[in-house]
Amino acid sequence: MDSDGTQDARGTHANPVPRARSAVPPRPTEAPAVPPLPDSSTFLTWLRTPRPETLPGVWRFGHRARPEEEPEEVPARQLISGALIAFLVGWLVWSLLQNGYFGVWWLLPFKLLIPDSWRGGGSDVGNYILYEGYELLVALAIMIVVGRLGRWGEVWRRFVAPRLRRKPPQRQPAPAPAEDPAEWPQLRAAGAVDAAERLAAEGRAGLMRDVDHARISRAWQGVRSGRFSLATFTGAVLQEGSAACLHPSGDRDLPTRLARHDLLTGQVRLGTTADDPRNPYAYRGTGLGLGPELLGTSLLAVGPAGSGKTGTVVRPLAESLCLHALAGRAAVVVVGAAGAGLGPADAYDVVVQIGNPESVYDLDLYGGTTDPDEAAAVLAEALVGDLAEPHQGGDTRRSTTVLAQLLGPFRAVHGRFPSVPELRQLLDGAAGPMAALRKGLEDSRQESLLRELDARERQMGQPGDVGGILADRVALLDRPAFAGFFDTSGQSRPFSLKALDHPVRVRIDLPQRGHADASRMLARLVLAQFTASVAVREDRSLFACLVLDDGTGVVTPEAVRGIQRLRSGNAGVVLTLRSLDDVPRPLRGPLLGATGCRMALAGLTPWDGQDFAEVWGKEWIEARDVTDRQIIAETPAGKVLHAVRRIITGKAPTARAVTVRQVERERWSASELAHGVPPGHAVLSLTSVKGEHAPPLLVDLRG
Repeated sequence: MDSDGTQDARGTHANPVPRARSAVPPRPTEAPAVPPLPDSSTFLTWLRTPRPETLPGVWRFGHRARPEEEPEEVPARQLISGALIAFLVGWLVWSLLQNGYFGVWWLLPFKLLIPDSWRGGGSDVGNYILYEGYELLVALAIMIVVGRLGRWGEVWRRFVAPRLRRKPPQRQPAPAPAEDPAEWPQLRAAGAVDAAERLAAEGRAGLMRDVDHARISRAWQGVRSGRFSLATFTGAVLQEGSAACLHPSGDRDLPTRLARHDLLTGQVRLGTTADDPRNPYAYRGTGLGLGPELLGTSLLAVGPAGSGKTGTVVRPLAESLCLHALAGRAAVVVVGAAGAGLGPADAYDVVVQIGNPESVYDLDLYGGTTDPDEAAAVLAEALVGDLAEPHQGGDTRRSTTVLAQLLGPFRAVHGRFPSVPELRQLLDGAAGPMAALRKGLEDSRQESLLRELDARERQMGQPGDVGGILADRVALLDRPAFAGFFDTSGQSRPFSLKALDHPVRVRIDLPQRGHADASRMLARLVLAQFTASVAVREDRSLFACLVLDDGTGVVTPEAVRGIQRLRSGNAGVVLTLRSLDDVPRPLRGPLLGATGCRMALAGLTPWDGQDFAEVWGKEWIEARDVTDRQIIAETPAGKVLHAVRRIITGKAPTARAVTVRQVERERWSASELAHGVPPGHAVLSLTSVKGEHAPPLLVDLRG
């Protein structure tokens, strides 16, 4: 069966090529090696664990909800000392009663309520039992009173009961079949009983893993939406069991996992929300889980080198998105420097190693489009999009026009777009290539394209012409290290971002040593192609995500506008920066506004913290002002008492006044972000695609 996770990617490139040159690898003829299967009890326990609906960003697996507001608890020291003092008071009262210091009045109820015939029956044993029973009632009454005063019940709940409840976990009984997710009740309700029985049996036998469950559930959604027939789905499940509806790569899991994943909710656990007063009480101590519903608003993480951006944020998110792709839910493109630790090559379908002669795949410079205007717009954004100032060459619209004047005629003559050396020659205005291009247009009588070429030739050498700047930027890619890349003649296996209609896993390694400018330009190219391709996808049920490790020089005005449009296309971007100084000052506010999830890691500079503090805004809090006022004694006895107190305590007698008022304060100030975030921690705010918000949270990324 061809489900969302089994479609091949043939025909996704601008010029369809044979399957051997497809951007997405074909289905293997042999089953790939997969990690060992989990124990059946482990899988069933994972599947049956409650996942209640909760606040955005809370790790739902086994979550236990907490109250919205923090209950007012007495400090432990005060509570224990109060309970001990209450016990001593009760013991003192009982001792005084027993020794007759309070007289016999406390025996009056005994004398009034007990008949004389009972007390004078001549039986010493009976009288003793009645008297001792009355004393027991009095003792219980004293204990109840002092217990309430000393909060003994709270002491029991907070310190004794939790220790008594620490028992080894017991296996929970299986739920009813109609409510047991391991029995696939949704399939049974739709009449696919045989398929449900087959899947349930494989789950009990330990032949199913979490990726299998997520992948088959995704295929079932295709059946419910009418994209596939019930008979086709049932036949595939009965024939292949938990291996049905495989990903085109044939993989059923990743080679390794470093983070905790819950594919039933789509979350990956990044850490633990700190038990800090600055965090809302409902979040304290809970796990932090991110999924497509949050990444769909895009994530910006800012922190200096060594703060953990790649290891604790980018790598777990890339790993989670690769698992979603195996389940047929997502398409992911991960971009970073070679050797950045973004996961093994076996975890991806396509690995583009730009500058490495051993790379199997190439990168399509024009994004797989056949429209010269669209190709020119994307290429202009990559070449000169970082020239934010409106000086010569800084306007990408003029650059787009120049490129379109060359790309259109060249494609009309040669049936393809120019390679990097050819494009450089055309931008430089080389006489030979320009003459050959003109002759080809004249032979084919392309009058409109001849006018385009004439306009380009008139602009060459004129003041304000951006052709020279474009040629200089293209020259960064026309280097010996990139000689075998960006081929347009069909001799390589180019990857095109048009393949985002399919659940592909792509990693693009950028060259860094000696080619930093080229790497930034290529990163802008991938981002521009991603935003353009997402907007025209046919299947938007797949979540598409671009993970860009180190976005230095990538943020441009057009990139910010593209990020703003991603949410409506069921797509998002994960972008990391060492500092907001890597973004032009006019774009910092729009960038923070365009991303729904913002993360400030430990070690942030105060000026970066100021930008985060402004975007997170202020909140109303309750402030307490405490004033100590010295007490002046007016009587001789009072003066003596005050003198004795001053000698004992060393302080003058004072009276304390407390004033409570509502004040507006920054949620996190720039100083707190720069100096109050511990190492390995981050402050993170979240926004879901549904508009739900989570305030800035202090998170331990190591937990």
